[in-house]
Amino acid sequence: MGLVEAQTTMSRDRDQDLLYLRSKLTDMEDRSWRVNIRLHGTPENEEGVDVQSFLRSALPKLTSLDLDPPIEFQWAHRVGPKRSGNRSRPRPIIACLLRHNQTRQILQAARKHGPFQMDQHDIRITADYSKETNDRRKAFLALRPRLRQLEIKYGLFDPARMWVTKKRSV
Repeated sequence: MGLVEAQTTMSRDRDQDLLYLRSKLTDMEDRSWRVNIRLHGTPENEEGVDVQSFLRSALPKLTSLDLDPPIEFQWAHRVGPKRSGNRSRPRPIIACLLRHNQTRQILQAARKHGPFQMDQHDIRITADYSKETNDRRKAFLALRPRLRQLEIKYGLFDPARMWVTKKRSV
């Protein structure tokens, strides 16, 4: 085996190792964020100075869940710097719940119900994923209109795998 072939093989092995490590890192990041939820569409300054108190009272009302024990947070805040202008979208709120089962219940209610209404604003509650996982999930958006047009059933498994059901021919 020549020097160039050996270096090519080593480079290929390093590339495979890098892809493997990157996928493991993304998986670990997503697993550590399992207790996080994101609220999209909540008007700016609606939460006042205490985001956790706002969410503690708003989430059970929005989702119609009777959570026992009451929701507890490790932290909660708006994401990113304030946006200027009246026409800009409100920044999402991200919250880290103390109990994973409550996170799961809230996300299940959000999937069943769709957007919630709060003071005539649509509020969406989603899981929090890493940037890489969000990019993979967004890649499926282009397929959805075509699948609907063809009347093919589809869905998205967590974190970012799409399933498609083939129609049976009669």
